[in-house]
Amino acid sequence: MKYYVIAGETSGDLHGANLIHALKRLDTEAEFRIVGGDRMQQAAGETAAIHIAQMAFMGFVEVLANLRTIARNLRIVKADIAAYAPDTLILIDFPGFNLKIASYAKKIGMKVCYYISPKVWAWNQRRVLKIKRVVDRLFCILPFEVEFYHKWGMEVDYVGNPLLDAIAGHTDNPLFIQENHLSGKPIIALLPGSRHMEISKLLPLMSDLAFRFPAHHCVIAGAPNFDESYYKQYMGEADLPVVFNATYDLLKHAEAAVVASGTATLETALLNVPQVVVYKANPLSIAIGRMVIQVKYISLVNLILDKPAVRELIQKECTTEEIAAELDRLLNKKAYREQVFADYTTLHQKMGEPGASGRTAQLITNFLGRQTED
Repeated sequence: MKYYVIAGETSGDLHGANLIHALKRLDTEAEFRIVGGDRMQQAAGETAAIHIAQMAFMGFVEVLANLRTIARNLRIVKADIAAYAPDTLILIDFPGFNLKIASYAKKIGMKVCYYISPKVWAWNQRRVLKIKRVVDRLFCILPFEVEFYHKWGMEVDYVGNPLLDAIAGHTDNPLFIQENHLSGKPIIALLPGSRHMEISKLLPLMSDLAFRFPAHHCVIAGAPNFDESYYKQYMGEADLPVVFNATYDLLKHAEAAVVASGTATLETALLNVPQVVVYKANPLSIAIGRMVIQVKYISLVNLILDKPAVRELIQKECTTEEIAAELDRLLNKKAYREQVFADYTTLHQKMGEPGASGRTAQLITNFLGRQTED
């Protein structure tokens, strides 16, 4: 079978790579064309038609400012899909872009599978009607999504969460501390996100924590689409180590973490690291978001647990002072810290077992097999 797989950001690149590996195990003749990042390129053995570094724009204002780039990317991908003529298109999250591609694919008679459901439950829920029209099979990774789609009359598959696969498949680096010269102090992990906007707004705040917690190493988890010099420009007077391709090792050695809102909040929780969640964006984007977003929380941890299990500091609340105060509670207040771990235990129970990538690959190949027989 020929597969065209599209992811638009770092987390999607990770899950796309794992799905490609799973499809290869089931389909020995699998061929791939991708839009993604380094991990997907390595898994598929193909150069991406467009790399995620040219794709990820976050926030309403940021998207408007990059409409020409987004339109160009859409044209490139549509032409590439038509030329490649895959047996199925596999879309991974990234709904603003991917739902447009899904509409195009349906117009030309192509089968569309969607892995990692668009978060339509967060805002503009009527987008479910479009998904029903343009997506043949939808695979959800959050427990509450199945009931949500059922309310809209749509049958979906809950496959578990691919982060469990990634964590289970991770091999610890026993030399992580020595290689990064971190021995002697406990670690605070800083995860400022993987987009320009996130890093430029959050890293200056995070870097100041080094002066408030001198007994700790504050260590930055670097995204693969940037280099160390990029991070240095946002550190101010601090000179913090940046580790690349080692986020899980960093978190496993951390006493606490400061995490940009996104998939990383769930990864941090699944690795049992107490955290404070931060988010800062263009003020207009925030204002628009607050008018249209229909959920109580921004972090996946709190959404899944349906309670404020981790502190969320958004926009004006997102200051070095507030972050430091929450970190102090997480590090030094025993009862507070133990409650975080208790909530994480409940989270693990809700999330289930690893195997999302394999289950999704099996469902996709079964679906395509039935279509071929028909």
